[in-house]
Amino acid sequence: MSDGSGRRRAPRRPRSGSARAAVHREVRLGSAELLPDIDAADAWLLFVNGVPQSGVDLADPGYLEFEYIRRIGHAVDLAFPAGEPLRALHLGGGALTLPRYLAHTRPGSRQLVAELDDALTDLVRGHLPLPAGHRIRVRAADARAVAESVRVASYDLVIADVFAGAVTPGHLTTAEFAAATARALRPGGVYAVNVAAGLPSPGRATPRETSDGKFSVSGTPSLDGARAAVATVRSVYKETCVIAEASVLRGRRRGNLVILASDQPLPEAALGRAVAGDPFPARVVAGEELRRFAASAAVVTDAMVTISASSETAPQSTNW
Repeated sequence: MSDGSGRRRAPRRPRSGSARAAVHREVRLGSAELLPDIDAADAWLLFVNGVPQSGVDLADPGYLEFEYIRRIGHAVDLAFPAGEPLRALHLGGGALTLPRYLAHTRPGSRQLVAELDDALTDLVRGHLPLPAGHRIRVRAADARAVAESVRVASYDLVIADVFAGAVTPGHLTTAEFAAATARALRPGGVYAVNVAAGLPSPGRATPRETSDGKFSVSGTPSLDGARAAVATVRSVYKETCVIAEASVLRGRRRGNLVILASDQPLPEAALGRAVAGDPFPARVVAGEELRRFAASAAVVTDAMVTISASSETAPQSTNW
């Protein structure tokens, strides 16, 4: 979801000289639009319910438009040997930007995508075809159900990027869900999760106790939610770090916070250099600094949220 600044880079190629028509379609989770990106001849932007959701350049799948997706790309590039095929599980699909990236940079990678909105997937695959020879499989199912159903230690990489409106569905924020992703990973595998963070908005809803004594998480994301997300992932994974812009980490503006986790040390120093050199520079927070960031937050558990697969009711993969 855009924060109003766009958070996109400057044009890098001449604009297309041919007209391309926008595509509009009602999908399971709302209204979807594929709009030509006027800054590149073969690039498209996916909007769901008016929210910029994904960017795809058919001519250059290695180009990652949105800042938080680029940061996940850096993490994958640095955590595994260059060009090595991976087994990847994507929880949230959208326009399949990162699956395309892995297929391009790591040919032969076997990838499973959990995308609840099958109509959205049909739209994307119909107008933004996947590359020849890809090994990307899309399953129209709830992200948690898929994470819990895959074989133990069967993936090198798990990426979670699922939103309902402005927040991640409660059943995808808990320690039990994080544990499911950890079970899916091989030793040395990496978990990456996109979290919305930022200042609370006026009238922001807070977790509400329901009639059964549990809590339903709703409302506009805040830095408190990001702290809880970090604390929850840290409760499951031995190694964790966070990538974000300094202004987001201080709660001065809304933005994306990417959490990386593993059972083995992460390439924090190299990652810090990579994200510092991006068009929207970010920093890596780890160790004692990360512990202090999340110190005031409680670990979220299934007992604290209303668990329902139907809570995935709006676009996934939000860009702030």
